[in-house]
Amino acid sequence: MLAGCLALLSAATFALNNASLRRGVLTGSVWQAMAITVPLGLPVFFFVALFSGTLGAVADFSLHSWLILGSSGILHFIWGRYCNYRATRAIGTNLTAPIQQVNLIVSLTLAIIVLGETLTPLRVLGIALVLAGPYFAMRSNKKPVVKTIAEEAAAASEVDPETADEPPPFVPKYTEGIIFSILSATGYGVSPILIRLGLEGKGLHASVAGGMVAYLASTAFFMLFMLWPGRIREALQTDRESLKWFTISVLLVSLSQLFLFMAQSIAPVAVTAPISRMSILFRLYFSRLLNPKHEVFGGQMIVGTIISLLGALALTVSVDSIGASLPESWQPVLNWHWP
Repeated sequence: MLAGCLALLSAATFALNNASLRRGVLTGSVWQAMAITVPLGLPVFFFVALFSGTLGAVADFSLHSWLILGSSGILHFIWGRYCNYRATRAIGTNLTAPIQQVNLIVSLTLAIIVLGETLTPLRVLGIALVLAGPYFAMRSNKKPVVKTIAEEAAAASEVDPETADEPPPFVPKYTEGIIFSILSATGYGVSPILIRLGLEGKGLHASVAGGMVAYLASTAFFMLFMLWPGRIREALQTDRESLKWFTISVLLVSLSQLFLFMAQSIAPVAVTAPISRMSILFRLYFSRLLNPKHEVFGGQMIVGTIISLLGALALTVSVDSIGASLPESWQPVLNWHWP
């Protein structure tokens, strides 16, 4: 019950983080977002570990755990986050979410190879749904709008002075968005496996310390990129509006990761993963609340989102829980597995 609540809190705060980030990248760059959100995550985890009395657990990790947790931080907070920010800026968080469900396929593949798990009919169904979801989502609002020069001139002459200062309608950059959504899924798909291995079953008290180790490694790695000419100057040029939303985003994503680390420390990924997938539905609500003019909405997008969510649930649900409610004739099919 506790793990489920923590995973649900992680999903909600992660979705709100994505909506806040979307507001930030409307006027700020992806690099500016990274320069604020990555380093600020470390002090958040440090103070949580300090006040919760779990800071000493950092010393209990073996060198092997340090390396694994550090690698998970770099993959998740640097690679996955950068690609996620690029995708969000290109096509918005609503269209990014269904594509990023591919990270479950990455996690499942690694679980089969590394953890010795098997492929079942439910997981095959889940893979099919996860891959079908983005197809339906991408069909929404993708109709090209072609206007003649005369039509454009007429439209320009009819501009309402009261709305002249409003930003132009959001036009998704589909190619860039799809590519970086898939790339972000690789980082987000590998990191849960590494987190589970790195925590070494130490329990809830070590989860915050593990998150701090991951942020420490990612922050140190990120500082190397800050040495690139012009990067510091670009980060310092972040405008006040973007700075506000990026700061809110880092606080929310830190809370989300904290809840996720805690959930995964006391329950297997098969339990926490499907609940954390609920973030894809929370995103729709928060996007409508914060970014109604800068996201793609519509029936096809919602259908694609729901299909992806069903696929995520099928990938992580227990075969035994389904088999108990089906006739005996279904058991040979459900019990099939590979390898």
